[in-house]
Formats: sequence, C-alpha cells, structure tokens
Amino acid sequence: MSERFFVATPPAAGRAILSGDEARHLTRVLRARVGDAVTLFDGRGQAWQAQVAAIGRHDVELETGAAVADPPTACRPLSLAVALPKGERQKWLVEKLTELGATRLIPLVTTRGVAEATPAARERLMRGVIEACKQCGRNRLMEIPEPESLADLVVRKDPAVAGIIAEPGGGSLEAAIPRAASEILALVGPEGGFTPDELATARAAGFVPVSLGPHVLRIETAAIAVAARLAESVGQ
Repeated sequence: MSERFFVATPPAAGRAILSGDEARHLTRVLRARVGDAVTLFDGRGQAWQAQVAAIGRHDVELETGAAVADPPTACRPLSLAVALPKGERQKWLVEKLTELGATRLIPLVTTRGVAEATPAARERLMRGVIEACKQCGRNRLMEIPEPESLADLVVRKDPAVAGIIAEPGGGSLEAAIPRAASEILALVGPEGGFTPDELATARAAGFVPVSLGPHVLRIETAAIAVAARLAESVGQ
C-alpha cells in the first residue's frame, strides 16, 4: 500500500494518529491491516513513511520514520484572488490550482460575483485541497483564507508583489511580472467581468491588465490558465 494521508497534527515520538475522514478512508475503503505501509504529510511541507500500528473504532495509530522535508525552492509564491464560480466548478478549480502549485486561493468578493465563500463552503474547498495533495504528491496545502473585497485586497498589496488582473485586451502575462518581484498576486473576476470602478481601483493600486488569449474564458479556466503559464516560476 502506497497511499498518502493528511495529518493535521504532525507525528510525535514516532507516533501519529489518523482520525475522521482519513481514518475512515484507510480502514473502510482500503481495508488496511496492522503492518501496512502508508505515507503521511502534514500540509506544511513534511512527509513521513509510516506503518499501521493499531486500528481503533474511530482512529488509526501509526508508527512513523524520520520526517522528510520538501527541498528549498527559489520559485515565487502565487496567490490567485478569484470570484468563485458556482457548484462543482469550484471543486475543479481547487483541484487544478493545487496540482499546479498555487500558494493561495483567495475568494474574491466582487459586485458581479455569484457565489459566496461561507465558512462551510471554505471547509469543503479545503477538503478538496487535501484530496488533490494526496493525489498529486504535494506536501504543502494551498491556503484558502477568508473572502476579501477587491478594494480591501489591492490596497494592502506590498510593492514587492507583482499584481496582475486577467482582463480582455490586456498585455502579455509574462511581460507584466518584473524579475525582481518576490510574489505574484493575480485577480480573476466573475463571469460578468469586473466593473469599471473595480478595474480602476486595481489599476490605481498597480495591478497590470493581462490577456489570456482571444476568447472569453470562464472563471476557473482563466485562473487555471494563469497558474499553468506561471507554473515554472512559482513554488509550492
């Protein structure tokens, strides 16, 4: 067995406990037995090889080896502030951004937005992040912080962060990012687009409009296109 499991609490003294969904998946779906080998990761960049030591009614105890930390990376973090789409499209968005190494997905509150990132919705999205990390081998979770309005978000942007905004008629994505930028923050609007006031606010804060091609893209397609085109320059 080579399955990966997320542990919110890192192992201590060579022991780890799986509970909740992770324990149920290991015991009820995979029907694990004592002695089976698995991989654990803590969502902060560390992983452990482990063996099932005991199976309880609600949790699983594992013996773990030494922690293996992700190697350092010189790549720049990428945050995407996105006016979330509805329904299952959110799940697809989260899965693909996680696979592509995005650091943070910020639910963006806009005038024309159609979906609200409630606490329950964010919890569901984080579960999608965990599942995507388990599948793709990523050991650091993509963050999903509380929703922010465009006005509040852009005014707090650090000058060292390259700000871009996906907008038809914009310039080159790659050319909009200075080599000296420490991070990248990309804004992706709702289906109806940003309002003129929102665009003006972003531009005034130093965000550069960039084009993602000749066609109008759906929200999740635009966000994934940004992450994919920047994948080699961003880190996890």
